[in-house]
Amino acid sequence: MHIDWKNREIVFKIVYYGPGLGGKTTNLEYIHAKLNPSLRGDLISFKTKEDRTLYFDFMQMDLPPINRKKPRFHLYTIPGQVQYGYGRKLVINGADALVFVADSQKERMDENLASLADLEEKLSLYKKSLQKMPWILQYNKRDLPHCASITSLQSKLNFLKVPYFEAVATNGTGVFETLKGVIQMAMQQV
Repeated sequence: MHIDWKNREIVFKIVYYGPGLGGKTTNLEYIHAKLNPSLRGDLISFKTKEDRTLYFDFMQMDLPPINRKKPRFHLYTIPGQVQYGYGRKLVINGADALVFVADSQKERMDENLASLADLEEKLSLYKKSLQKMPWILQYNKRDLPHCASITSLQSKLNFLKVPYFEAVATNGTGVFETLKGVIQMAMQQV
C-alpha cells in the first residue's frame, strides 16, 4: 500500500493470479462493469509484445476512512500462461493482497498447482511468501461439468487454510464476495 497525500488516499494493490483461462480477466471485467462509473477508473489493458496486463482502480465509498484517508484499490490481472512469467513477476511486486483464481475442472488441477508454485516463486523474488501474504482462493467455474469437489480442491490447493469462495465469474456468482474478502484482508495490514 502507499499513501497518496495529495488526494488523501491509501492505495491498496490487489492482484488476481492463477492459471491461464481460469477466470481472472472475467472477474475483473465483471467487477468493472458492475461498479458505479463515478467510483471507478477505466479498464486499461497494457499490451507488450510478450503479454497483456489488465488494470483499473476504484474508490470504495462505504468503507470508513483509515487515518482520515479514503481507501482506493488498484486491481490487476495478468495472463496465466507460463510464457508470460516476466509480466507476472513485475505485476506481483508491491501487491498488498492476492486472489488466486483456480479453475475447478478436474483436468485443470495440474495447471492450478503449477500456477500456485509459480506464484510462490515470484513472491520469493521480493522476499515474500504465501505464508506471509494475505490471499484468498477462488474456486471458479463451479457451473461446469467435471468439477472437482470442494473437499478435493481444498486438500490439494488450500494447504495454508486461507479463506475460499466458490464462483462462476461469467455470471458474477461469488465475484464480489471474493473481492470483499480480499479487501478486508488488505485493510487488516494497515
